[in-house]
Amino acid sequence: MMTASEAIAYIENYTWSTTRLGLDRTKELLQKLGDPQKRLKFVHVAGSNGKGSTCAMLESILRAAGYRTGLYTSPYIQEFCERMRVNGENIPGETLAALTERVKAIADGMADHPSQFELVTAIAMQYFLETGCEIVVLEVGMGGALDSTNAIDAPEVAVITNLALEHTEYLGHTLGEIAATKGGIIKRGCSVVAYPNVQEVTDVLERICLEQDAPLTWADFDAIRPVADSLDGQVFDYVNRFGLQIPLLGAHQLKNAAMALNVVEALRARGWQISDEAVRKGLAATKWPARFEVLHRAPLFLLDGGHNPQCAEALAGCVEKYLPGLKPVFLMGVLADKDFDAMLETVLRFGKRFICLTPENPRALSAEALCDAIREKGGEAEAAKDIPDGIRLALESGAPVVAFGSLYLAGAIRTAFPRAVKRHQRKVAIAGREGLSPAARAEKSARIVEAVRALPAYQSAETVMLYSAVGAEVDLAALTADGKRFCYPLCTSKTEMEAYIPGAWKTGAFGILEPDPARSELVPPEEIDLVLCPCAGFDRDGNRVGMGAGYYDRYLPQCENAVIYAVAFEAQRLELVYTDEHDRPMDGVITEEMI
Repeated sequence: MMTASEAIAYIENYTWSTTRLGLDRTKELLQKLGDPQKRLKFVHVAGSNGKGSTCAMLESILRAAGYRTGLYTSPYIQEFCERMRVNGENIPGETLAALTERVKAIADGMADHPSQFELVTAIAMQYFLETGCEIVVLEVGMGGALDSTNAIDAPEVAVITNLALEHTEYLGHTLGEIAATKGGIIKRGCSVVAYPNVQEVTDVLERICLEQDAPLTWADFDAIRPVADSLDGQVFDYVNRFGLQIPLLGAHQLKNAAMALNVVEALRARGWQISDEAVRKGLAATKWPARFEVLHRAPLFLLDGGHNPQCAEALAGCVEKYLPGLKPVFLMGVLADKDFDAMLETVLRFGKRFICLTPENPRALSAEALCDAIREKGGEAEAAKDIPDGIRLALESGAPVVAFGSLYLAGAIRTAFPRAVKRHQRKVAIAGREGLSPAARAEKSARIVEAVRALPAYQSAETVMLYSAVGAEVDLAALTADGKRFCYPLCTSKTEMEAYIPGAWKTGAFGILEPDPARSELVPPEEIDLVLCPCAGFDRDGNRVGMGAGYYDRYLPQCENAVIYAVAFEAQRLELVYTDEHDRPMDGVITEEMI
């Protein structure tokens, strides 16, 4: 039985990694699987830019309407299983492995082995069928007519988003030729929604729709009426809909939302039941990462997967709108086969400086080569040694950060960012703490001790866990005169700890005094009533940046009966601490300002 990692390794085997347009292999593979695609309904989405965002909005709306949805997109941002989702959830790794094993048995017996994308498309079709999807939002990989997703019959709606010159060696050298290729997803029996474009594109798409007897709707961008716009999202009216909200940023996302709304109308005309409330709810709940995404607010760090000149123009518009009067640091990495010169021409004047990265891709342009290109155009640039180093340099600049240039880069940044930003926040907060004089630390510690004594949770506690202060930390030693049962942490490994009532002390990691376990009493975590937890930094919601190794993070969940307070100086307060799903906010944070 395959594992998920083995399945992904098989799919990504370099021997069939090259792009090979054509439908014969896909159709043969699907036919041998029993043609799962023939028992599914689709919204098929092609285009150069905006198709992923449009797909995400549509899927969210259809799910809000009560339908069991499939969503097929590429490339993935952080993990392979993002590429096929049912009701918003990635395909489970074990399911991917089982389906890949079935598809492999067929594909390996074919005279012309399917490509990576063809394998994934076949796996997705089988997955969507087996999970009972009522409608699948299907994003074209590249092109349209000869893309493996076009092995489906007529979709409910064929969608053509914004078109640009791209992959010209495969798709054509003019916008008209590219429109003809993308328009290959239009089939007799479907409805069509298209993004307004130049006359050359308009003529081609209208001709195809006429030939296929497919009713065509052009999105009306003049009917978009922006109402409010901030880093929290956008509010807009469209035609006769009012106060719609989307979390995605930028004027281009309003156009993508208009496309999605026109697709909704086309689906309604075909009998799909989609209420106004589902439209409103689905748009507001849309999740689509790495599209001018706010990864963090303090410091401000924005991430965009923009990778071509059109995307760079949208990015420049967002910088003007959301960062007025500010010049961000651009954290940038690109693929060598992209038109990065045109991208630089667009964004150069908006940036304070550039920190250059090498994306984790064989087609990547080196950070050094990108630096050279920026300097030749008069910009300031430096190369980072790797992605975590680039994030560190950007955060330490003190300016807003905008990371962009490649979806491959975006995924790596999203993965590395949590640890990098916590290291940065820890450094900032510790600097604030260490800036206090010894006299100030002593005075503020005394005030914190009094604030602890005033806590009802402390007054009622029998067993209290605290720590032995080191360096510039809050000193809680005065509490030991209160006659309670006090226990202290002992680090038992690089990541684990226990609590003891000390009978004797020893010097542990980082010079911290710890109980000597041979001469101390072990305290089970369930006996602890109150934990006074040191932290490097904290925010107003009780989220904290730990001291480094995460001992407390692993121990605190075991203290089921305890109230947990972080203890720190006001100088360690951060505007907003980055958290992930495993972090637990403190029940409160005690500082010298509490008394």
